[in-house]
Amino acid sequence: MNTVQRQIVWGASLAIIICTIFIISLLIGFPVISWKELWDTNVMDIPFVLFVPSVSIVMGLLFGLSLGVNWKKQFQLIDSWLHEIEEGRQLEIKEKNSSTELHSIATRIEKIQKQIVDQAKLSQKLATEKAEDIEMRMQEIISQERNRLARELHDSVSQQLFAASMLMSAINEAKSSTDDRETKQLKMVEEVIHQSQLEMRALLLHLRPAALKGKTLQEGIEELLIELSQKVTMQIKWKIEDIPLDKGIEDHLFRILQEAVSNTLRHAKSTMLEVLLIQRDEYVILRVVDDGVGFDVEEAKAGSYGLQNMYERAVEVGGTIKIISLKNSGTRLEVKVPMI
Repeated sequence: MNTVQRQIVWGASLAIIICTIFIISLLIGFPVISWKELWDTNVMDIPFVLFVPSVSIVMGLLFGLSLGVNWKKQFQLIDSWLHEIEEGRQLEIKEKNSSTELHSIATRIEKIQKQIVDQAKLSQKLATEKAEDIEMRMQEIISQERNRLARELHDSVSQQLFAASMLMSAINEAKSSTDDRETKQLKMVEEVIHQSQLEMRALLLHLRPAALKGKTLQEGIEELLIELSQKVTMQIKWKIEDIPLDKGIEDHLFRILQEAVSNTLRHAKSTMLEVLLIQRDEYVILRVVDDGVGFDVEEAKAGSYGLQNMYERAVEVGGTIKIISLKNSGTRLEVKVPMI
């Protein structure tokens, strides 16, 4: 039996009880000589003994029906609120003033929903912190492993390549030029070893990239270039201005420079490297120029992760990057970032 049916039965039962009490009270207060008088007395052409019970029952049924419909609507409304909460949707309760009971239920439901939202936010925050902590630990482990590999390569392979380079230089200087073929072959071996040294230095630069670590961009670039000039034979020139920049811009420009220097060491076969960091017309400009073999920019951009990484870093700080390279005429890279 649903709510409406139950209220109808209660309304009809209550009407019958009230009607019975009314008739008994009437008979006690105004006793009748015979029951026939009640039957003969008509109200709206209906005998009195039938009119009063019929009207009472009908009114009871209507009252119970209206009460049942009203209760059903309120129950359905509460059910819809609970369903919204179950589905995880944001609940907006507008029917607070319909009744005191419904207002109390609505207030409690809003409190429950707020608690659920707070719990969800807390769970998401904990999940985010956990993911960030895992990522930080993974990055730390990766960094430690990269540093270990870089140390081992520097202490073993890099030192061996340096020794082989020195040995080949000594052999070529001491050898007479009687056998041109053998001399050319030895020169080629020396060049291969020299190129391998450059490749190794570029690899070490990737494995263990220097970080600013509290230094300004000017200090970081100068430290990187001074260390590089002590290890390679190419001529390195730089002009670095002390420009106050946000930490994020400094980090991105420094990483772009590292990538550009690494590409120069590995591919350019250049004898000169020039680095410029200046401020002009509300722009900070980073320029890297070499006199190497050059390359096809469009072709390299499609397949080079390093170039793509430089483009993405420039865009992230609201800047632009322009690369001009001509075959056997060197490469010029320029990054412009607005100073906001």
